[in-house]
Amino acid sequence: MPATKVTYACTECGTPSLRWVGKCPGCGQYSTVEEVSAPTPAAGIRTADTNGTTPTNSARSPLEIQPETEAGPRLSTGLTELDRVLSGGLVHGQIVLMYGAPGLGKSTIALTAANNIAAINPNKVVLYISGEESATQVAMRARRIHAIADNLRIASETNLDTALGHLTQHSPNVALVVVDSVQALASPHVEGRAGGVAQTMEVTSALVRIAKESGTAVILIGQTVKSTDNSGSNLAGTRAIAHAVDSLLELSGDPDSALRTVALTKNRFGDSNEVSYYQQGPEGIEEIIDPSGLFRSERTTPIAGTCVSVSADGRRPMITEIQALVAHTNSPNPRRGVSGLDVNRVAMLTAVTERATRARLYDKDLFTATIGGRRISEPSADLAVCLAIASAATDTPMPMDLAAIAEVTLSGELRPVPMIALRVMEAVRLGYPRIIVAPGVRDSVQRRCPEAILIETTTLKEAWHAATN
Repeated sequence: MPATKVTYACTECGTPSLRWVGKCPGCGQYSTVEEVSAPTPAAGIRTADTNGTTPTNSARSPLEIQPETEAGPRLSTGLTELDRVLSGGLVHGQIVLMYGAPGLGKSTIALTAANNIAAINPNKVVLYISGEESATQVAMRARRIHAIADNLRIASETNLDTALGHLTQHSPNVALVVVDSVQALASPHVEGRAGGVAQTMEVTSALVRIAKESGTAVILIGQTVKSTDNSGSNLAGTRAIAHAVDSLLELSGDPDSALRTVALTKNRFGDSNEVSYYQQGPEGIEEIIDPSGLFRSERTTPIAGTCVSVSADGRRPMITEIQALVAHTNSPNPRRGVSGLDVNRVAMLTAVTERATRARLYDKDLFTATIGGRRISEPSADLAVCLAIASAATDTPMPMDLAAIAEVTLSGELRPVPMIALRVMEAVRLGYPRIIVAPGVRDSVQRRCPEAILIETTTLKEAWHAATN
C-alpha cells in the first residue's frame, strides 16, 4: 500500500502550507494550520495502470455533442430578481453556493426559493437539510415567512450519509436540495472535524457527484470567516469549494440596514457579475424590482454639492447620486473623507477638478459619498464626482434634470464608458433628460433614445461650463 502524503492546511480558509506554521499566511488566524492527508483516489477511478496501460474500468464513454441537444427548461426559483441573476433560473444538476456574513438572510432566501420551487412543481419534492438548526426551528422560520408548501420536506442532519439517504429515498422525484450549511455536514469515512478542509471538500464532492448524476439542482449555504486585512469575508473550510460548484452567490449588506445585495461572481451557465437587491423584513425577504430609487434623493429644489450619474451592476444600469461637502478648516492638514467610492480615485479626481475649475480645495475639508450606501468601483461616475466637488466648492447647484456619465482622465479629458445607451435610457426614464457625455456617442445613443438631450463635451472644464450655463 503506498504511503500517504502528509501536507498542512488552514482549517479556516484552506490555504495550503508545506510545513506547520503558527499563523496562517492566508487569513492570518493563529493555531489553525493542521496536518491533512492527501485524499485517496475514489474506488473504480484510475488514471493509468502501473505498467502505463489505459485502465479497463472506465465508467462511461465520451458523450457526442449534438447541435440540437438542449439542456431543458430551467427551474424557476419564483424570485424574479434571483432568476434574472441566474440567467433565467436553475439548470438541472446545477450546484449553487450562496455565502455571506452571519445574519444577512442566506437561510431565509434559500428557504423562500425552496418553497417557491415546491409550489411551482407540486409533483416534485424539495428537500431542505439543515445541519445547524433542528427541524422544528427551521419549521418556525418557514411558517414566519409563509413557506408552507406541502411537498417541502425539512430534515436536520449532520451526517453526510444520512443526508444523502434522504435524497435517495425520494429520487428521482427531487427538484431541489438545499444544504444549510455545507460546513455543518461531515462524512464518517473522512477524518477531521466538520467544517475542516478535508470534510468540507468531501461533502462538496459528494453533493456535486450526486447532483450531476441525478440532475437535481442543489443550493449550498456556506459559512464565512472574516479576513484580518478587512478585505472581505472568506469561505470557511477551504476556498477550493468555489471551484467545484457551478455558481457563486455572495450575499452582502450592512447588518444595521434592511438592504441586502446578492452578487453573482461565477456562473457556468450564463452571464456573471449580475446583482440583485432585496429588503429583509419581519416576514422574510422582499425583492426590490426597481432599486434606482434607493440611491438618489427626492427633492424639489436643487442643492449645491450633488450630481447624478448612472453606474452599472452587471448588465443593469443604476441611477446613483454623488454628494460632496467642502468646508473651511483651520487645520494645516485638511480632512478627506470618502464613502462608497474608491479613495485613491477620488483623490485623483479632486486634483483634476481643482486644476480644471480653479476651485480652491487644498485648504478645505472635503467629503464625498454616495446615497444609500451604494459602492461604485467603475469610472462611469468620474464626471459626476468632479461636478459635485466643484458644485460644493463654488456653492453652485447642478440643474435637477441633469446627469453626468463619463470617465475623467488625469489630463481632464472625458472618455466614453461601456453600455452608454442603456445608461442614458435609464437616466431619461427617471427624469434626467439632459446628460453630459464624452464626445462620439451621440449617433449610437440617439437611435435607441431619441428623447435624450446629449451634451457632448471634450474636457472637464467644458462640462463644468455646460452644467452651470
